[in-house]
Order: sequence, then C-alpha cells, then structure tokens
Amino acid sequence: MKQFVVIGLGRFGTSVAKTLTDNGHDVLAIDKCEECVDELVDYVTHAVEADATDETALSALGVNNFDTAVVSIGDNVHANILATLILKEMGVPEVVAKAQDNMHGKILSRVGADKVVFPERDMGERVARQLISKNMLDYIDFAPDYSIVEIIAPSHMVGKTLQDLNFRKEYNANVMAIRRGKNLNLAPGGQDKILEGDTLIIMGSNDQLEDLKEE
Repeated sequence: MKQFVVIGLGRFGTSVAKTLTDNGHDVLAIDKCEECVDELVDYVTHAVEADATDETALSALGVNNFDTAVVSIGDNVHANILATLILKEMGVPEVVAKAQDNMHGKILSRVGADKVVFPERDMGERVARQLISKNMLDYIDFAPDYSIVEIIAPSHMVGKTLQDLNFRKEYNANVMAIRRGKNLNLAPGGQDKILEGDTLIIMGSNDQLEDLKEE
C-alpha cells in the first residue's frame, strides 16, 4: 500500500484521489477550497484545507513522508509550478504534475516534476482516435511511439489463430489479452482462435498499430 498526497481537488484531482482510495491506498487530499475538501473528507484517508504554496503548511502535514504527490491545481499556473517545486525540495520521491499546455509542461519538468500529465490534451486525442477508427475502443500511451490499444477484432482476423496471424512478424506487436463477452484471456497462446466480436488488447509501435485498424 502506497501513500499519496493529491493537491488540487477539481474534477481531475478528485477523480485521482477517489481512484487511489478505491484501490486501497492512503490518500491525503489538499485544497484551499473548503467546499472541495468537505466533499472528500469522508472518502479519502485525510482531507485538509491548506495552501499548497506554503512550505510551512505542507511540512506540518508531513507530505515529505508520502511516496507520491499529484499536483492537480488547474486554475492557477503559478501555484501549480510553485507547489511542484516545493514538493521536490522537501524530498517527495515522486511528483506528478498536471499541465495545461506544452510550455507549462516544460516548466514543470525543469522545476523537478518526475512526470507531467496533460489530461485535456490526452482525452482529446483519445476521442479523436476513436472517431477516426471505427473498431478502436481505447488506447493508452505506453512509451514514446508505443501504445496499448483495445480494438474490436477486424473481419480479416476472424476465424484465424494468433499463430496464423503471426502478430510479432507481421505487425511487430503482441496480443496481451482477448476479451470474449465477460471472459478475459490474459495469456493467449498461438492456438487461440479469434472469433467475431472479440476484443483484442495489443501492444506495439504506433506506426504498426495503424495497420491493425479496420479499413
């Protein structure tokens, strides 16, 4: 069980805090907004009204003892950057910061953010990809130029085994799982056959994954 501090309880921060709590982790939620804190006080481990740009206040809360801090302040770029800097200077091992745009992201990286996320941009990309490809259900950026995609099995794959399709050679990709109705095969083998309506979860390079989309 890890300990997380989430700073900024807008929609993104609240969602992160609740999801971490639902997965059994300790969560300290912080915001200057009393109403935002009150909405989470009975849900997370601790919810506190405090100014995240006040190093003394953060120190009193013991945030340096947490494994990871998520800075999700969205309405004040200066506060977002300053809180990130303070957390790193206090010795928090991992700081994840929410950015509004690329320039904001670059600044966050320079002041010490271990990871920068772009919720609005990433959601826009996900929606666009789903609109472009009629058989793509979802995708996750795994690494630069690599993704994990969830697609409805294209018609030219139906009735064939993974060995027949030879994903590694033909697409430089791996089928990580096959979902069939409520059943999920997490370790599909070469003899597993793809049926109509199956959902494939595949990891590979972005360029190669384009070839897997239904024409």
